[in-house]
Amino acid sequence: MTHESAVRNAWTPAVATGWTVTVVEPDAPGTDGAISVEGMDDAALIAASMAGRRDAFDAIVERHRRTVYQVCYRFVGNHEDASDLSQESFVRAWRGLKTFKGQAALSTWLYRIAVNVCLNRVSVKTPPTDPIESTDHFEDTRVEGAQAALLREERAATVRKAIASLPKKQRATLILRTYHDLSHQQIADILGSSVGATKANFFHALANLKKLLGNEP
Repeated sequence: MTHESAVRNAWTPAVATGWTVTVVEPDAPGTDGAISVEGMDDAALIAASMAGRRDAFDAIVERHRRTVYQVCYRFVGNHEDASDLSQESFVRAWRGLKTFKGQAALSTWLYRIAVNVCLNRVSVKTPPTDPIESTDHFEDTRVEGAQAALLREERAATVRKAIASLPKKQRATLILRTYHDLSHQQIADILGSSVGATKANFFHALANLKKLLGNEP
């Protein structure tokens, strides 16, 4: 079985809010007695992965899977699709290891891959289905009145639909800036654009969102 297949098979959804990664034991030639990946920084993990250390790439997945999953979840709004897109992102990262030159942080490179995967596969005709609020911070609606909870979900659905209808670059910029609190420079690095273009995309995204939402809170 190729390691690409192993990466795909390692992604096993566990519960509605996450999944687990099964680490594949290294079997590449020359890895017996090699230094443990525990404690390696990202640069060392990349080097070890390119040298054939499967356990090194598994460590990369384990270290960055949450961030990649959260990015994908913001685009699709449901666990199943976010898991699929996250898996595809890491498969592409595995395939493209040789193209990683270290000019940007590994996290930035993975952000870029995840955003591109989402923009290429997510259609504005299929807006997210789950609440846009992060599952880590979603307030328990049981403490709210039934009417308040209903209004909250209706508003969330309206916002999801509006964000899904934004142009790709605007949508990505809005998600990375608003929900991941990345700087304009970080977003520019991820999207391969200038800081000025990133700021313009964010401004236009907010303006378009305001128009789409109308009088919605």
